Amino acid sequence: MRLSVPSLMWCVFGITTGEFVIAGILPGIATDLAVSIPAAGLLVTAYAIGMIVGGPVLTALTARFPRKPLILVLLAITIAGNLASALAPSYGVLFAARIVTSLVTSTFFANAIVIAVSTAAPGKQASTVSKLVFGMNLSMILGAPIGTFIGDDHGWRATFLVVAACCAAGFALVARLVPDVREPSGEGSALSELRVLRERDVRLAIAVTAVGNAGLLMVFTFFAPLVTDVSGFAGGAVAALLLVYGVGAAVGNLLGGRLSDRAPMAAQLGLLGVLAAVLVLMWAGSGSTAMTAVMVFVLGAAGFAVIPGMQARVLATASAAPTLAMAVNASAYQLAAAFAAWLGGRVIDGGLGLRSLYVVGAAVTMAGIAVSAYAWRRSRVPA
Repeated sequence: MRLSVPSLMWCVFGITTGEFVIAGILPGIATDLAVSIPAAGLLVTAYAIGMIVGGPVLTALTARFPRKPLILVLLAITIAGNLASALAPSYGVLFAARIVTSLVTSTFFANAIVIAVSTAAPGKQASTVSKLVFGMNLSMILGAPIGTFIGDDHGWRATFLVVAACCAAGFALVARLVPDVREPSGEGSALSELRVLRERDVRLAIAVTAVGNAGLLMVFTFFAPLVTDVSGFAGGAVAALLLVYGVGAAVGNLLGGRLSDRAPMAAQLGLLGVLAAVLVLMWAGSGSTAMTAVMVFVLGAAGFAVIPGMQARVLATASAAPTLAMAVNASAYQLAAAFAAWLGGRVIDGGLGLRSLYVVGAAVTMAGIAVSAYAWRRSRVPA
């Protein structure tokens, strides 16, 4: 493995730890800054909105910059944003710091993926992407829990300081080990970059990401009440089950990358089918704590196995402007999460109950299979 890939993976770990750990230190932030828990929760919403809006816009505007200097600048902004978060004297300053940090996140990911794939051996694009996504898995398994532990013992500001230090270490690794890609990350203006979105295959690849992940995201949004109110776990077991989910996600991510290298579109269809089946099985076995505990691991594995192939498909269809397409793809994922939360709420409020989320999630995943099958059929038709 080239040293540039582990370096970028470390950066992904640091950045996504800063994104996910907020959930664990939210009560401390609310108490220290004298705001309500719902107000503190808006920090999560602001970060997501920043990624949705900032990713495509910033990526298009920086299209003509060489990739390595660009990601170093983005990392410097991330470091500054986390330092500002740690030192924020008020809720307003912290809110602004989180937005600034989120604006560069998608653009960093997009450029990091393109750099990593450009150094990969032929036919290893999906597994290379999976290695970067593994950094996100590690932030779920280790980063967020460790950051929460630091926040509990030393205060939430210490958590952001540690995240900033992780990103600073990533800056040093990138500067030393990542190759200098001299070509600009785009071939022209922001307008010319945006033209890639006129390609139907690109739009279909991004649609598969949005629709194919929405079912899983809906179940994950309501994970805590599903395992406590439906499956009968105690509230204290939720953290342990999330750890099980994260381990499954890490395993599935690496396995999915290897499968997608061998047969990209067939693997995408098959893995989405497995995900839909897992959601149905979770509905059937949700009354058993033992069955649910096992299926949580399988759900994490199936859910993350589909991601490397989806990312690689977007890169393959958007060769004219890969970084912008990846940024839009990240925004599509965030929009899918927002839609999933809304749909899940409507399902529960409509009287169908929490348990029905598994079946609705499976149905949404089947819609993703339909979009993926259509995209595969188009790819097999000669131009």
